[in-house]
Amino acid sequence: MNLLRVNRPFDGTLIKEIPLQNADDVENAITMAHALFQDRSTWLQPHQRIEILENVVQIMGQQIDLLARTAAEEGGKPYLDSKVEVLRAINGVKLSIEHMAQIKGEQIPMGQTAASTHRLAFTMREPIGVVLSISAFNHPLNLIIHQIMPAIAVGAPVIIKPAKTTPLSCLKLMEILRQAGLPKGWCQALVCERQETETLVSDTRINYLSFIGSAGVGWMLRSKLSPGTRCALEHGGAAPVIVEADADIEPMIDSLLKGGFYHAGQVCVSVQRVFIHESLCEAVAQRLAEKARGLIVGDPLDEKTEVGPLILPKEVDRIEQWVEQARQQGAKVLCGGKRISDSCYAPTVLLNPSQHSTVSQSEIFGPVVCLYAYTDRQQAIKLANALPFGFQASVFTKDINTAFDTISRLNASAVMVNDHTAFRVDWMPFGGRDSSGIGMGGIQYSMHEMTREKMFVINSPAL
Repeated sequence: MNLLRVNRPFDGTLIKEIPLQNADDVENAITMAHALFQDRSTWLQPHQRIEILENVVQIMGQQIDLLARTAAEEGGKPYLDSKVEVLRAINGVKLSIEHMAQIKGEQIPMGQTAASTHRLAFTMREPIGVVLSISAFNHPLNLIIHQIMPAIAVGAPVIIKPAKTTPLSCLKLMEILRQAGLPKGWCQALVCERQETETLVSDTRINYLSFIGSAGVGWMLRSKLSPGTRCALEHGGAAPVIVEADADIEPMIDSLLKGGFYHAGQVCVSVQRVFIHESLCEAVAQRLAEKARGLIVGDPLDEKTEVGPLILPKEVDRIEQWVEQARQQGAKVLCGGKRISDSCYAPTVLLNPSQHSTVSQSEIFGPVVCLYAYTDRQQAIKLANALPFGFQASVFTKDINTAFDTISRLNASAVMVNDHTAFRVDWMPFGGRDSSGIGMGGIQYSMHEMTREKMFVINSPAL
């Protein structure tokens, strides 16, 4: 049996060894999930699903500290932020329950032509089939909640593959589901290698793929889907911010600080490229660097820590190389710009890096924020839209006309006004466009995508 070593990102110490699933395990999981879906006599009734999910909420509520520490230890997000993640996860289960009542169809008008008289037509929504969810490391509990609870809520069997760096939160949730009364086979976790993952994705019995992770892997997996298999892919971006000359600086600084350095920048919508009107640029740059310099970097289990480690040492190496390239190409390093250890990189603010630097062209996914001075907002928006990504963006201004004009021009799936790009609540639609993804997340939006529509038409002379 092959074992996976799960290590703490902060110091590399071993947390636990767990078995890796093989090809037989993959086949058994798909066979079981498919058999459950094909046999309607095994389907869980809505009231049964509600009872199970209510039990999940209760059990998770009793284990908040354990779940937060598990997520912090394996994922590296500071404990206090991980605790917030757990509370969000619990709310995600509640949202799944609340939105079950919104799974409904509609009446389709008939009788508008002679051929359609004496007929009554309605649509209804059914579970789509077997759902396969592949998750990422950066929110090891809440992402899993978003990828399995909508499936359970709509009555679809789901197979979840967590990130190999952070499987323990997922496995703990599987225990909670069993304790809550979810029957065997309705939610199965597979911790496996890439070959087995590709086997899962390409199987004809998979009806829906939910993928959160890198664009390269996501688009590749999409190409392997069987005909008719639907999907939602959530990738990253290089979130742009437009700061106009009338922006209120002090509250904006705190917002940018949170949006840029939360979870060491390892969030798909982290603040990355901030375009600032030249009249404010110097003041904003100095205040942001001052605040970033004061952030406490360290062990995520220490409640004083504000910025934890990167998920793997190789990510520290990568960011170090990117920042050094930017420095050599003319960027001014206002703070940070160096590794603290094998696992931690200092919160870094770069001023005016070249638009050709990697930090300006690719998703950093680390604790680095780039600032650029501009004179013409339209030119700044053009630069913001120059990359193939389209996820969340923001604009800071007191002028409503400027805000609306910027919203209309930014290529983004969501634009925040006077807030950072990483703002999210779990009931809002969330997903990228262009290279940043396809499909829509958010509890109720995922529930909708994990169902499909069926119409029935009644022909009766009494109508």
